[in-house]
Amino acid sequence: MTGMALLGLGVAAVAVLLVLVIWVRMPAFVALLLVAVLTAAASGIPLTDAVQSVTKGVGGTLGNVAIVVGLGAMLGKIIEESGGAESIARYFTGKLGPKKVAAAVTIAAFILGIPVFFDVGFIILAPIIFGFASAARLNPLKIGLPVAATMLTVHVVVPPHPGPVAVAELLNEDVGLLLTISLPIAAVTALIGFLIAKRFNLDHVVRGESPAETDEARVFPNPPSPWLVMGLILLPILIIMVGTTGTMVTAEGTALHTFVKFFGAAPIALLIAVIVAWIAVGHQQSWDRDHSAGILDSALPAVAVIIFVTGAGGGFANVLVESGIGTVLSDLLISSGLPLILMGFLMSAALRASQGSATVALLTTAGLLAQPIADAGLSPIEATLIMVAIGFGGLGLSHINDSGFWIVTKYMGLTVKQGLKYWTTLSTIFGVVGFLLTWGIYALV
Repeated sequence: MTGMALLGLGVAAVAVLLVLVIWVRMPAFVALLLVAVLTAAASGIPLTDAVQSVTKGVGGTLGNVAIVVGLGAMLGKIIEESGGAESIARYFTGKLGPKKVAAAVTIAAFILGIPVFFDVGFIILAPIIFGFASAARLNPLKIGLPVAATMLTVHVVVPPHPGPVAVAELLNEDVGLLLTISLPIAAVTALIGFLIAKRFNLDHVVRGESPAETDEARVFPNPPSPWLVMGLILLPILIIMVGTTGTMVTAEGTALHTFVKFFGAAPIALLIAVIVAWIAVGHQQSWDRDHSAGILDSALPAVAVIIFVTGAGGGFANVLVESGIGTVLSDLLISSGLPLILMGFLMSAALRASQGSATVALLTTAGLLAQPIADAGLSPIEATLIMVAIGFGGLGLSHINDSGFWIVTKYMGLTVKQGLKYWTTLSTIFGVVGFLLTWGIYALV
C-alpha cells in the first residue's frame, strides 16, 4: 500500500474502533482485538502473520503492565479494607482545621489516589466528603469536585495506574522516570486546579439525592495510623525514584548500577511495598493469614478487565507499527512541524471525548505516536514529558460516555446538565493546566 493509503487505513481503523465502542456497545477488549486483526490484514501483513502481530503486541504490553497494575491494586486494597482512606482524611482535616476541610480532603485524595483506582477511591471517600462537609457547614460540591478531579489527575499520569504504565511500555520508556516526572507535575496541577475550583460559585446549586449522603461511611474500629498508610504509599515511590536516579549516576556495568537498577524496578518496588503492607497492616488489624490472603486475592478480579483492555491496546499498537502506518504518520508529523507533545495531547483529548475511556484514549494515542516518537530521536526526559501530555489529554472532557462522569454526578447528587456544567468543565481545566505545565517544562529541556 502507498503511504497515503496506509494513513487512510489508520484513520479508518480508529473510526471503526470508535463506532464499535460507542454505537455498537462492543466491549473495548473485543473491539480492539477485532480492529487490530482487520487492520493487519488490510495493511498487507500476511494472514499467517496477522494474528502473531496482534498477540506479540498483547504479550509485550502485558509483560510489565500486569505485574505493576496487579501489585498496585493489592496495595490499594489493603489500604481500603483497613480504613486507611478515612485515617488519612481525618489526619489532614485535623491538621488544617475545619475552615480548610476541602484542602485537607483533597490532599488525602491525592495521596490515596496513587495506589487506588479513581472510581474505587472516589466511592470510598464520598461518605467522608459528606460527613466533613456537614461538620464544616459547606456545600459538599466544594469538596467533592476537586477531590474527584485530583484523583482522576493521578489516575491518568502516575504509575502504577494502567494507562500511564501501558503508555510507557508501548513507547519503550522507563516507568520509574515517568513516576519521577509525573508525580510533581500532578501535584502542582492538583494545587492550581483546586484554587480554580474554589472560584466556582456552588452555593446556589440545588442537588438531588446522593447515595453517599444517606449511607454512612464504613466503621473501622481500629484504622491504621495515617503515618503508616502514607509510609506504605510512599515506600514504592521512593524506591523507584532512588532506582531511577541511581541508574543515572552510577556507571553502567558496575555491580552497584546493576543492583540499583534491579532494586528500583517498578515490579520489585511494588512487590516490596505489598509484602510490607501485608505484614504491617495485617498485624495492626489482627488479620489472620487466610483473611490477609483473601484481601490480596480480591484485588485482582477488579483489575482483570483493565489489564485485558490494556493488552488488547498493545496488540493494536503493534499492528500500527508493523503495518507501516506509524512510519507514514511519523513522516507526516515531521513535515508538518506540529510539536509531538501538542499532537499527543490533542489526539488523546479527541479520543477521550469521542469514546469516553481515558485508558483507551491513552493506549490508542501511544500506539499511533510510537513510531513518530521513536523517529524523533528524543531524550528519555522529552519522551516521558510527551507521555505525561498524552495522559493529561485523557483527563479532560469527561461527559456522558464516561463511566467516571456518572460516578461523580451520582454520588454528588448532580443532574446531567449540572454534571456537564461543573464536572466536565473542571476535569477539562485540570487537563489543560497539567498539559500547559508539561509543555512549559518540555520547552525548557
